[in-house]
Amino acid sequence: MAVVYAVGVGPGDPELLTRKAERILRSVDVICAPTGAAEAGSYALSIVEQFLDRERQEVLVQVFPMVKDQQGLDTFWEEAADQVAQRIAAGKDVAFITIGDPFLYSTYLYIHRIFLAKYPEIKIEVVPGISSILAASAVSGLPLGLAAERIAILPATYEHDELKKTLQEFDTVVLMKVSRVFDTVYAVLKELGRDRGGVFVRRVGSSEEEVHHDLEALVGQKLDYLSMLIVRKNPL
Repeated sequence: MAVVYAVGVGPGDPELLTRKAERILRSVDVICAPTGAAEAGSYALSIVEQFLDRERQEVLVQVFPMVKDQQGLDTFWEEAADQVAQRIAAGKDVAFITIGDPFLYSTYLYIHRIFLAKYPEIKIEVVPGISSILAASAVSGLPLGLAAERIAILPATYEHDELKKTLQEFDTVVLMKVSRVFDTVYAVLKELGRDRGGVFVRRVGSSEEEVHHDLEALVGQKLDYLSMLIVRKNPL
């Protein structure tokens, strides 16, 4: 029976793709690549393009609107899942590619739940990928956790009091897709005296990668969507 592979392609550097992910991407019949808008390219696809054979493989670009409020978008997820199911029924193996890891704040999870509910007969194999969190920690030289230290990972929908409490209770806090709320977050860090214990990383692993330790210099700037902020309470 044909298989759906949820393949994590890492943060941006093709060399960070796992050997298993590369093997699967070279062998499947169909590659499903998510994009936030029909006119935009797929970042995940740009990472793996060199491993694909477009003469033999179908590359199916699917639109997944990247908006904060996901209400009313079920039609997009349903249509994407149906397109995959049609190809599985035809006996074709499908790889759904997603940046980072498929099970950590990924685009894939929106259709994974539909597969489980609507197509329980489809075999799914999840291929882990290197998270941008791990890559950002590595390039910035800021370790995530040591011994009994506690780590928190938050999406970009954090309220002031919740963020403040998390920063106080955890040793390391990772703030995902922080671009639109950076100034607010920086104000909280300043309030807590934590503004010098963090690093901002943009498009880690890509040719556009940037690492900023001077957070104050970023206040008021237009920042990249694919960015994160890592804050440590105590230096090593």
